[in-house]
Amino acid sequence: METVTVVIPNYNGKKYLDDCLRSLKKQTYSDFRVIIVDNGSTDGSAEYIMGKYTDVEVIALDENTGFANAVNVGIKAADSEYVFLLNDDTVCDERAVESLVRTMNRGKKLFSVQAKLLQLKNPEFIDDCGDYYCALGWAFSPGRDKKSSFLTKQTAVTSACAGAAIYRRALFDEIGYFDEKHFCYLEDVDIGYRARIKGYINACDPDALVYHAGSGTSGSRYNSFKVELTAGNNLYFIYKNMPVLQIIINLPFIIAGIIIKHVFYVRKGLGMSHVRGIMAGFSKILKNADRRQKFGKKEFLACAGLQLELWINIARRFGATRV
Repeated sequence: METVTVVIPNYNGKKYLDDCLRSLKKQTYSDFRVIIVDNGSTDGSAEYIMGKYTDVEVIALDENTGFANAVNVGIKAADSEYVFLLNDDTVCDERAVESLVRTMNRGKKLFSVQAKLLQLKNPEFIDDCGDYYCALGWAFSPGRDKKSSFLTKQTAVTSACAGAAIYRRALFDEIGYFDEKHFCYLEDVDIGYRARIKGYINACDPDALVYHAGSGTSGSRYNSFKVELTAGNNLYFIYKNMPVLQIIINLPFIIAGIIIKHVFYVRKGLGMSHVRGIMAGFSKILKNADRRQKFGKKEFLACAGLQLELWINIARRFGATRV
């Protein structure tokens, strides 16, 4: 049994898969197998991989079920200690897997460790080096678009970006799997935050480098599809993961955050997409009211500590404090 299973969710990513898989073959660490979960691609991805890469297992789904469901399928098919989730539009440095495994081996309290994602076309700049969540109701990566030197030491984060992150597989039974109701966007923030509520740690390893094309599926950083899903999923995230008192405490910040975001999206010509997303978020809450986390004493104490971070992360978001 391998120590690591690499799970690659794919949706019409045929043009990226050769580079991604070739980079895995060059790894200095070899104790892993690869599973590609094809999300109903129409570009021949599944057939192409099955024909060319016979050592790669392909699980072909009939339709696009979203990122969250696809990675869950891969995680449940794995029998390894760790699961490395990897976007199809990435290229791994040859020591990436080795570094991630080495970091995970340092402590059982680590739920996830993400690689430092660099921009594929401009590798001197960061794509994502760990995600944070703040009281404004915003998830963000403070290193995005900054020089790679912005992060040189391992650091704790709110959540790992699942585009290139390794997870301790056994803990999914305690924390739960990726929430398929998210479909895609914020599903990794959600599961990372749930891990924090349970007392586990998420981190970023800057020595593990992965190069990311970015928006390989959705097409751009800002688009109607992404804005709608992100806005809706964020409200759903807040409902699920915060006790009522914490929601009340953060409500003025959350409202301010929504207004600021709306102004931003209006200027991008995406104001109505943002409104539709917010309405969809309330609908998602009503339809999935039973998915709210259960908060015992342990979880309440963890939420109190997280609340301090939510306030601190406002300053971090606007550059008043470094990682």
